[in-house]
Amino acid sequence: MKSWKKIKILILTLGTIALLTACGSKEKATDSTSGELETKVIGVAAGPYGDMVTEIISPLLADEGYQLTTKVFNDYVQPNKALANHQIDGNVFQHGTYLEQFASDNLLELTALDQVPTLGMGLYSKKISDLAEIEEGAQIAIPNDAVNLARALQLLAANDLVELKPEINVAKATTDDIVANPKNLEFKTLEAAQLVRAQDTVVVAVIPGNYSWAAELDPADALALEDLAEAYKNVFVVATEKKDEDFATAVAKVLASQEFQSAIAESEFKDFSQPSDWANK
Repeated sequence: MKSWKKIKILILTLGTIALLTACGSKEKATDSTSGELETKVIGVAAGPYGDMVTEIISPLLADEGYQLTTKVFNDYVQPNKALANHQIDGNVFQHGTYLEQFASDNLLELTALDQVPTLGMGLYSKKISDLAEIEEGAQIAIPNDAVNLARALQLLAANDLVELKPEINVAKATTDDIVANPKNLEFKTLEAAQLVRAQDTVVVAVIPGNYSWAAELDPADALALEDLAEAYKNVFVVATEKKDEDFATAVAKVLASQEFQSAIAESEFKDFSQPSDWANK
């Protein structure tokens, strides 16, 4: 009788061990096949690019094993410094010329993976409806960072409001390079984030696309819009030391894909200036 009880106890013990082993194996299999996406943080400034990242780029990256969230910065300085310090995994807020200049000035190793559709700079006003209405001595607000200042001056020159020196490097133009100012315009330099608000106190504000978009300014209401040069199209940027890692490779693949181009064509970003290589696709 005692032997039979020992046998039953042994059977129950072995059964329990087998059950626990099976459960452990099942849990391990579930973990290994969960398919959870790795989250990456992308720095953006106020404007459309945060939405572009989360609504279009992130879903396309799901097949590569990633999902994107955004961290919004209030200036054009911190997103690059945060990226260089590995506080974020990438950023989308700047054009190629600004990236090159900022990285050089601050000794940062940053690399653009590819362009993204970009909304250009515009001349906006709450006080006039046509550039012909600009009066003598009117105050014009322009960005204070070197690259966007140069862009603003080129846009003003393209609309015959100023004339720049004929042989300057237009990417580095400053107000000192103005050789003709027919209406004696007064220039007020501000951080780009302050330009929308400046419309209340100046006649015209030259506003980069991301800030005009964030303020819900309609490009159709601009007094003039920038004919966006290739160097001024925005780029997706990563730390140079990580440009060959899996995440950067996946992003580059998505940005170069027909799926990205098709998704943009069906989105609110469809009228933005397109990356230069899209014309060949």
